[in-house]
Amino acid sequence: MQHVNDLGGTSKLAEGLRTVAALPALDTLAVAVLGLGYVGLPVAAYLARHFPVVGYDVDAQRIAELQSGIDRTRELDADELLLSLKVAYSNDSAALRDCNFFIVTVPTPIDESKRPDLGPLQSASETIGRAIRRGGIVVYESTVYPGATEEICIPVIERVSGLTYNVDFFAGYSPERINPADPAHRLPAIRKITSGSTPAVAQLVDDVYRSIITAGTYPVSSIRVAEAAKIIENVQRDVNIALINELSLLFKKMNIETREVLEAAGTKWNFHYYRPGLVGGHCIGVDPYYLTHKAQQLGFHPEMILAGRRINDSMAALVANDVIKSMLQRQMRVDAARILVMGFAFKQNCPDIRNTKVADLVRELMLFSPNVTVYDPLASPDEVLKEYGLEIQADLPAETFDAVVLAVRHDKIAALGSEKLRQLLVPNGLLYDLKEILPIGLSDTRI
Repeated sequence: MQHVNDLGGTSKLAEGLRTVAALPALDTLAVAVLGLGYVGLPVAAYLARHFPVVGYDVDAQRIAELQSGIDRTRELDADELLLSLKVAYSNDSAALRDCNFFIVTVPTPIDESKRPDLGPLQSASETIGRAIRRGGIVVYESTVYPGATEEICIPVIERVSGLTYNVDFFAGYSPERINPADPAHRLPAIRKITSGSTPAVAQLVDDVYRSIITAGTYPVSSIRVAEAAKIIENVQRDVNIALINELSLLFKKMNIETREVLEAAGTKWNFHYYRPGLVGGHCIGVDPYYLTHKAQQLGFHPEMILAGRRINDSMAALVANDVIKSMLQRQMRVDAARILVMGFAFKQNCPDIRNTKVADLVRELMLFSPNVTVYDPLASPDEVLKEYGLEIQADLPAETFDAVVLAVRHDKIAALGSEKLRQLLVPNGLLYDLKEILPIGLSDTRI
């Protein structure tokens, strides 16, 4: 017979008899989106068509801008901005307490040693732990290595909330597939992978996303499968670009035009076309390190993935050296040369400067000449100064330069054409096309 004063035994018995919390019905969901950047904002805006949505971000300035209908990421078009006004924006975590479906879209960066920085994920999980109630569901969209959701994030929620996973609350994973500055692939038009910690949760998570994804969803059997599927999307691109970067360096030594080779090879139906260049940003240049980190924890050495990372991480220095070498071949005095780098963001037609490798290129060029000017019509000069300690110009400079490096294929840069670009050069100046902005033969050299 159980004694009432046997508190430990009674507690264990009660835990054993505790029923699994009921899931909320689809029409009773109150959604919270944590992290309102390039990923979270579109998700919040579209879900607000069907559910009450709280958009939460720790950046008070970002919240104030969104409340005024301003999107500094330029990720929402006019119609989507109108949708977003239905979202209740807040940087006060108390606003989350009436929510029962949480979506996490915070960044997953790397630290200076190129190891995963899980701080933003853990912080978001702590915030959810203080707000979640029985029956709540947490869905992560942030890119992580397989296992991170259940090994890192869920224990944080359990610790803070005092609730038990898959008894009191549940989880899912639906990796983001946002492609910044791509008007052809908006959130609803990109098929979405979904998963859940139980079959019933997986179905509810899928139902939520199917309400906004016109391209359809793709349910998978587990959270780990969904995590792995996402991360290899970017690993595959990284390795393939590294191969093309290595080939471009080889072909340059052979005096062969890489673009012409790729276009010729592309006439075969199963050839995959990748362009050489700098690989930065918050996805392709970062995500492979999450997978290699986990692999090394398991005693597995991922040779091809790390080789690709080494090649792509070295490209900024290789390009800078190639620019300087080309200038020396023109008998320029490099230490006094004026160099214009056109473009700073990590991607064309996008203001996003996270992990841009153009910053590395600029610093490498400054080792040879202190007179480096950077122009980008989209990136914020204040954000660049704060993040990288570099000054950039939002307006096209009026003076002339000894070398112009086309580093980002912004439409405003490409629209200038070779004639206007050469007007930025002194006689015999160097026009270096890193991004295939000009037709073959109209630039002086490229990687």
